[in-house]
Amino acid sequence: MAEGPVRLLLVEDDNHVAAALSAMLSKHGFEVTHARSGEEALQALLPDSGAPFGVVLLDLGLPDQDGFEVCGKIRKRTATPVIMVTARADVRSRIHGLNLGADDYVVKPYDTMELLARIHAVSRRTAAHDPGHGPEESPDGFHPPLRLGPVTIELPTRQVSVNGTTVSLTRKEFDLLALLAQRPGVVFRREQIISEVWRTSWEGTGRTLEVHIASLRSKLRMPALIETVRGVGYRLVAPVG
Repeated sequence: MAEGPVRLLLVEDDNHVAAALSAMLSKHGFEVTHARSGEEALQALLPDSGAPFGVVLLDLGLPDQDGFEVCGKIRKRTATPVIMVTARADVRSRIHGLNLGADDYVVKPYDTMELLARIHAVSRRTAAHDPGHGPEESPDGFHPPLRLGPVTIELPTRQVSVNGTTVSLTRKEFDLLALLAQRPGVVFRREQIISEVWRTSWEGTGRTLEVHIASLRSKLRMPALIETVRGVGYRLVAPVG
């Protein structure tokens, strides 16, 4: 990981909220840039706008553009992790944001320590996604595809297809699917999944795990592929065919 403070882009139209957040984040070692609109945020993310940001904290209630639309534009422009801040507590909205490429979300009103934990989690995960990170390679450096019925998972290229059609997954969705797929039928405890995919033991990540499981089922259009083992965790049920 590069030395020095992590640059964070705070996209928030309320100046009072932004000032309080900026002070708190700066106190915890972040270098904060404040954008008051979706357009300001997109301009700040242009390649010639200085050193890259480590995290984007995106409030969805923006004055000039729909926050979901801004999230989609950010993801097309950069791989920088995006954490959505939303007042919408329904799962459908959260899945929609994840499908657009958001890495995580917090629901208002939120605890500042919860927010910090999520920012640190996506920062650590992004830093871990360098070319040398990932599943262990075979001695010759070759990873055979994981084939689970109609589902094919290419570990080196991080691509997933169903019946030959590529399915676009976020970083965490891919990591979650790859973890379960490497041991079909084995039950992974929630704590284990959170530790390996989110690289944290923070209990509040459990809600995020549930949303990502729902998003995977929706994107793959195979709701029975990932089975919930109540009180324990999840397992991948290898489909036939």
